[in-house]
Amino acid sequence: MIIMAVESSCDETAVALVRDGREVLADCISSQVELHKIYGGVVPEIASRKHVEAIYGLADAALEQANLKREDIDAVAVTYAPGLIGAVLVGVNFAKTAAMALGVPLIPVHHIRGHIAANYLAFPDLEPPFLALVVSGGNTLIADVRDYTDLKILGSTRDDSAGECFDKVARVLGMPYPGGAALDKTAQQGDNTKYSFPLSKVADSELDMSFSGLKTAAINLIHNADQKGEELDVPSLCASFTETVREMIVPRVMKALDQTGHKTLAIAGGVAANSVVRAAFEAESAKRGVRLCMPPLKLCGDNGAMIGAQAYYEYLAGNTADQSLNAFATMPVDQ
Repeated sequence: MIIMAVESSCDETAVALVRDGREVLADCISSQVELHKIYGGVVPEIASRKHVEAIYGLADAALEQANLKREDIDAVAVTYAPGLIGAVLVGVNFAKTAAMALGVPLIPVHHIRGHIAANYLAFPDLEPPFLALVVSGGNTLIADVRDYTDLKILGSTRDDSAGECFDKVARVLGMPYPGGAALDKTAQQGDNTKYSFPLSKVADSELDMSFSGLKTAAINLIHNADQKGEELDVPSLCASFTETVREMIVPRVMKALDQTGHKTLAIAGGVAANSVVRAAFEAESAKRGVRLCMPPLKLCGDNGAMIGAQAYYEYLAGNTADQSLNAFATMPVDQ
């Protein structure tokens, strides 16, 4: 089954062709990073307009890359939640039109489920059940993946996500957008014990997380030093901040592994590209004899291939939509 998959939830326009949820035939992406860099972050209205400009050409490019024709497409899939509502709407409307014109099923895919499914592309033998950590954009959550379309959230952030914190602190430090990658690179030259940041706990849930206090503490430290004319050791600040994020995420994931008894851990999302986070999970997984699945960096960010991978299993589960399909800015991944 060949699925054309569309992803437009933020600032990447992507169209991919995926066979049977495991084989990528084409994955075309149009990035808006350079455009939004001058604003220090994504401008939703501009992102939506650029999606409109790019999406049709990407669909044709994907078919050409895969050496396929439109009649070879068996279904059209699309991210319908969550994301920037205007951006998501562009993808949903395109997918609805394409599915109607081709006379094929329309498959709605939750963006976070797509990130988890990136592991199916990188590890063709991976099958549920397993534990998944998703650290992508505005999401940080731990999920028990009981089946391809059956997920249970075990823990999540109560406020800011890890990715938001990385980007906001990087922005205050004057680093270029996207800030998370720049902060990670800078941190590699620093001392991760030089600055002390708070480690938060959620009283009624040992697996839930809270990053707002950490973000505030880091920003206050930067502003106070600036006001007093004190020089900051920026690499060490970045290293200490990253180490604190690691301390907040990794032990909770290990505890979730103990609770579920899973012997496979899948990491997904853009923050999974962080070198400290990746190294920490590699070390802890090896120590516990847990199989660790982390997609290559190109599959950690937003892409159409991951949507096509998850769409195959959504289709098998009977999760298709008609032309009334709408876009949603927020939606629980286990809904």
